[in-house]
Amino acid sequence: MGKQIRMIEVGPRDGFQSIKEFIPTPLKLEIIDRTVEAGLREIQATSFISPKAIPQMRDAQKVAEHCLEKHPEVTCTALVPNLRGARDAWDCGIGEVSFIISVSESHNKANVNKTVDESFAELARIRETLPDLSVVLDIVTAFGCPFEGEISYDRVHAHVRRAVGLGVEKACICDTIGIAVPDQVESYVKGLILDFPGLRLDAHIHDTRNMGMLNTLVAIQSGAVGVQSTLGGLGGCPFAPGASGNTATEDLVYMLNRMGYDTGVEFDKLMTAAKYLQANVEGNYSGHQIFVAGCNA
Repeated sequence: MGKQIRMIEVGPRDGFQSIKEFIPTPLKLEIIDRTVEAGLREIQATSFISPKAIPQMRDAQKVAEHCLEKHPEVTCTALVPNLRGARDAWDCGIGEVSFIISVSESHNKANVNKTVDESFAELARIRETLPDLSVVLDIVTAFGCPFEGEISYDRVHAHVRRAVGLGVEKACICDTIGIAVPDQVESYVKGLILDFPGLRLDAHIHDTRNMGMLNTLVAIQSGAVGVQSTLGGLGGCPFAPGASGNTATEDLVYMLNRMGYDTGVEFDKLMTAAKYLQANVEGNYSGHQIFVAGCNA
C-alpha cells in the first residue's frame, strides 16, 4: 500500500499509570530510549497530573526533560487534565498535550472529577492562556462507558463540535473499555472525518475483548491517520472498570508492516524493547510473543 501511518507510543503514560509500585525513573527512561531506538517518533511520555491522583506520574518533569533533551527528533507529548497540568507541560518544553474529556458524564466525573461542562471550560482556559500549545482532544468513552453503556454517534459529534469551536484541530477517538465493534468504529471514524474535514483524527483502541487489532485496522482504513498503542499492550484505564488492556504496539507494527504500511518502526528492535519491558515491569499485558524468521528479539 505504501501508506504512512503514525504510530504513537503511549505506554510511558497509559501503560505505566496503572502500575501501583513506583517504576524507578531511570527504568522508565531506558524503556523510552529503547522504543525510540526501534523507530517510534511520537511518544506520550507522561502525564502532568496530581501525584495524589496518579502517584506513578510524580516524575513527569524529569521524564519530559529527558525525552526533549535526548530525543529532539521525537514528538514528545503529555496528557493533562487541567490548566495547571498544561502550564507545567509547557514550562518543560512540551509543545503538544492531550486533553481528556469523556463523552460520558459519569466517566468524566470518575476520571477527572469534573462535569463535562467544567472540562470544556478548562479546555477554553488552556486555549486562551496558552495559545501556542497544540491541544489534542482525547474523546474518551467514545464507543461505550462502563457506567452508561453504549455511546451514540450524535453524542460524540456534539462533543467534537464543542472542541472544534474552541479552536481544537486534533482529536483522538478512544475505545476506553474495549467495547467497540468494527462497524461502529468505521461509522464513527468516517462520520467525524466527513463532518469535520479540517480535523486530524487518531484512534486509541483497547483490547479488552481481543478486538484491538481488528478495530484499529478498521479505524485506519476508515481514515484515522495515527494510532495510539502501548508496548506489550500494558495498561488500561484505572477509572474504568473492565478496561483490561491496550492494543500492543509490537502486534500492530507486525501486522501493518506485513500489510505494506510505512510505520517507520523496526519490528525486531521493538520486540527486544517489549521483552525488556515485560522482564522489568510487572503489569497487565495483552501483547503476544511473535516470532518470525530472522527475528533476533
